[in-house]
Amino acid sequence: MKKVLITGASSYIGVSFENYVKDHYSSELNINTVDMIDGSWRQKDFSSYDIVFHVAGIAHADIGKVSEETKKKYYAVNTDLAIETCRKAKGEGVKQFVFMSSSIIYGDSAPYGKQKRITKETDPTPSNFYGDSKWQADKGVREFADDQFTVTVLRPPMIYGKGSKGNYPTLSKMAKKLPVFPDIQNERSMLYIENLCEFLSQVMIRGEGGIFWPQNAEYTRTSEMVKMIADVNGHKIRVSKAFNWLVSLASRLPGKPSGMANKAFGNLSYDQSMSIFGFEYRTVGLKESIERTEG
Repeated sequence: MKKVLITGASSYIGVSFENYVKDHYSSELNINTVDMIDGSWRQKDFSSYDIVFHVAGIAHADIGKVSEETKKKYYAVNTDLAIETCRKAKGEGVKQFVFMSSSIIYGDSAPYGKQKRITKETDPTPSNFYGDSKWQADKGVREFADDQFTVTVLRPPMIYGKGSKGNYPTLSKMAKKLPVFPDIQNERSMLYIENLCEFLSQVMIRGEGGIFWPQNAEYTRTSEMVKMIADVNGHKIRVSKAFNWLVSLASRLPGKPSGMANKAFGNLSYDQSMSIFGFEYRTVGLKESIERTEG
């Protein structure tokens, strides 16, 4: 059995993974967690652990309304803390370090009407301090990798599931209230939390290192997802192209209107070939993932 230390308490991914392992891999992985907030983790002995799974970090903020002090905090937590944790793990004999990077390192989604398909050859180009703080950590932890120390970096797209935060709850609220919704042909890569947890379990049990781009087996279209959410909740919603001109107009307006339109209906996807590995982790399809999330 491998011992895993999750560095970062109470995170959505960390808690979900711990619960998933208890249900599916309790004979192969043993999970402990340490809080990273007060600095006491620096006195904790990492030497008894095989794997350190680093999830501590600051999530996306309103990047247009932050001070320089806040930006520094992002780098201190998302970059410096990750690298310091990785250095400690290696120095104390841990065999594998697993780091949650993000698709945000590739910049924002393409504006409404334009495609953005990421391949293994796509160079990361962060568009803001949040993305850059993750990118600097992504690069920094990989520098520690060698024959005795495996570094595993995940660059997932938007993660969703029961209890998740971010964009999904906003879509869910709209799906359960609106009578109509625009029928936009966009394409997004997404990752259901249980598929992520299965992926994490596999790379830890196998001890696999490198850069990984896990995603669902299907791309997601915003209009299609909203319709699925509404159906699961017994709410009738009509998806219609009659309102697409409003989305097109909003996407060209400066400030918040374009930001909201592009965030909801823009395109950002990974080429599916990047997400196929020597094991199966996409155990839950899109429709079932919506049912489990909304149930």
